[in-house]
Amino acid sequence: MLQSKANWQFKQLGNNKRLINELTGITPVVGELLVQRGITTAEAANQFLSPDIKNLHNPINITSIEKAAERVKQAISMNEKILVFGDYDADGVSSTTVMLKALEELGADCDYYIPNRFTEGYGPNEAAFREAQKNGYKVIITVDNGIAAVHEASIAKQLGIDLIITDHHEVQTELPDAYAILHPKCSPDYPFDELAGVGVAFKFAEQLLGYFPKHLLDLVAIGTIADMVPLVDENRIFAYYGLHALTITKNPGIRALKAVCKIEGNVTEEDVGFLIGPRLNAVGRLQDADLAVQLLMTDDPILAEEMAAEVQGINVRRQEIVNQIVKEADAMVNGKPDGVIIVAKAGWNEGVLGIVASKLVRKYDRPAIVLTEKQGTGEVKGSARSIPAFDLFKNCMKIRELFTHFGGHSQAAGMTMPAENVALIQENLNEFIHEELTEDDFKQAIEINAMLQLTDVNEVLVDEINRLAPFGMNNPKPVFAIKEIPADARQIGAKKNHLKLLFKEDDVQVEGIGFSMGDLHAYITPHTPLTVVGELGINEWNGNRKAQIVLQDMKIDDWQLYDQRGKKKTELLPHPNEVVVVLANEAQPVHLNASQITYETDIAELQKIDVLYIYDLPTNEDRLKEIIQKTEPKNIHACFTIENSTYLTAFPTREEFIWFYALVRKRKMIDLKQEMQIIMNAKGWTKERIIFISKVFFELGFVKIENGVVHVNSNPVKKDLSESPSYQERLNQIQIEKDLYYSNYEQLKSWFENCMNRVERPKEEVTNGL
Repeated sequence: MLQSKANWQFKQLGNNKRLINELTGITPVVGELLVQRGITTAEAANQFLSPDIKNLHNPINITSIEKAAERVKQAISMNEKILVFGDYDADGVSSTTVMLKALEELGADCDYYIPNRFTEGYGPNEAAFREAQKNGYKVIITVDNGIAAVHEASIAKQLGIDLIITDHHEVQTELPDAYAILHPKCSPDYPFDELAGVGVAFKFAEQLLGYFPKHLLDLVAIGTIADMVPLVDENRIFAYYGLHALTITKNPGIRALKAVCKIEGNVTEEDVGFLIGPRLNAVGRLQDADLAVQLLMTDDPILAEEMAAEVQGINVRRQEIVNQIVKEADAMVNGKPDGVIIVAKAGWNEGVLGIVASKLVRKYDRPAIVLTEKQGTGEVKGSARSIPAFDLFKNCMKIRELFTHFGGHSQAAGMTMPAENVALIQENLNEFIHEELTEDDFKQAIEINAMLQLTDVNEVLVDEINRLAPFGMNNPKPVFAIKEIPADARQIGAKKNHLKLLFKEDDVQVEGIGFSMGDLHAYITPHTPLTVVGELGINEWNGNRKAQIVLQDMKIDDWQLYDQRGKKKTELLPHPNEVVVVLANEAQPVHLNASQITYETDIAELQKIDVLYIYDLPTNEDRLKEIIQKTEPKNIHACFTIENSTYLTAFPTREEFIWFYALVRKRKMIDLKQEMQIIMNAKGWTKERIIFISKVFFELGFVKIENGVVHVNSNPVKKDLSESPSYQERLNQIQIEKDLYYSNYEQLKSWFENCMNRVERPKEEVTNGL
């Protein structure tokens, strides 16, 4: 039995028969997936499966967008300078590019400014605004930031700058006094409030240009997918058409970026989320983000290739820095944290702290705040990531006064605070988290859409599921469960750190691949069903396409037998809860972290356990049966070895007993000290065989033995050979070795199952006797 690492949550089944009847060409599985996403009508299903640009909302419904557009057009007509104030992540960089391209198309006198993460931090700042005023800027348009810039908005007003804020981040208690705020969450008449920063910038660009700027959709896809906003409603349409735009893009910068990412063919959401987005983010994490904007803005293919190569180098350096900080932070955590993880150290690169926090969350299933000390200020600054069950934004806002700066979402935030407040913040957050969550909430949760039969899994189903793409927040890639006995299981990879399974049924073959799950190979036992959960996909190799499941977790519900018989060294597997070791004698070493019992331990003292390691064979099978029945182990490790096997030593036949007894009766007495070798030579017997036969006859009263001399008993009582204790003990030992040591795996497992089911094995019939 193997526990899953995550909480498995099966989605409720919905009634999709009517929907399937109304739609042609969809499988029952896909119909169920649509219902689980709240899609219950044919019209909604068609809109979801075939997103249409016509279903995008009119930007006119965003509060103040007309006012903002009129001000920008006025600035253009009066030749006033306009500054686009961006952000240094992929959403911010793509937002900046969208706004710049729209303004340039309108003939604006414009430029952009992205604050340096290390010297200025996130969002607008007074110094930058004052510098902009000195340089003659009359209008500042923020993209992907600004909703928390209360102080900076007042400064802009004092400086005579009209500040237009376009943002999508969480709205805080006080709104900035800006010329205009374009924010879906501040727009009661706008039907969708989950746009990314680039989505808001695109809406403003559309309003400014007076037409739908389809040529900017490749940029919209990058920011929308990379910022992990819910891929539903407008975001789904942006991602759907934007990925196609990325596939056929003529933007030299994006083409060069695709080349260094080795992206060929159709661009997918995984390409953006794991390849394009991280590289654009890397620039702003290690230096100012100007290079990323310049890459997306350039029209020169040669220059684009040079800049893309530089971006690639920065990303490699970013990965090295992250790995080092993770190693140091992990050492600080030093075990299983109780509540919220907070680690801080001078010298850590603040640009990558969000990535470090994410890695700590994945490892420890706890929210993590990773901070670096700001030299000479007495403050620390960093990023936070959370677990799904804990709203980090809401809980940090309860103690907002302890932060110098704070902003973000429920699952991610950025912050600055006085160093002396760190302990108090951790104390408060720990109190909040333990009030809200149970122990199960700390485990990662996997939502499973359906249990599939192996015969359900094929290329057709995978292609049908892909009609639900692009996948992302609020439209996750479906996860399925399959319960089967694997035909093959092995570790793969240079370090054997990946797990590969093969499931077979009739003509159906499905492979399972578990990345970084190689350690679970040791827990797989023969003929035992596994329940695996994961995403379905297609594995293409040398032109062959096969359906596969990419594993996320695994569990085993049945009890398991681990066959370690005859091994010189027992493989100790870390099982949860208690481990009990059965030993034949007290002298043997005790298994680590285990209770120790022997075959003489009082049965009444035993309790149910998870794991039972059996190091030595019993002298009585019934005794082992009693222990199994009392402890009801979920996992049994058979670890016994035999040095001198009774089973492999030939048992004297009935004829051999008769021959030896006839010899004694004829001779009346035999001095074994003198005649042992003669008998051994004559019969080809071993010394031990002759001694055993003599002992059996002695125990039955057929002979007397004095000083190695065997005397016949003239009036023996007729008895069966099995009445001899030595004879019976040897038969018993043979049966024990046969059942428990020389049996094959299936026979041994059946023996233990009979113990658990309290099924008694039939008594052995007497086969030898006089």
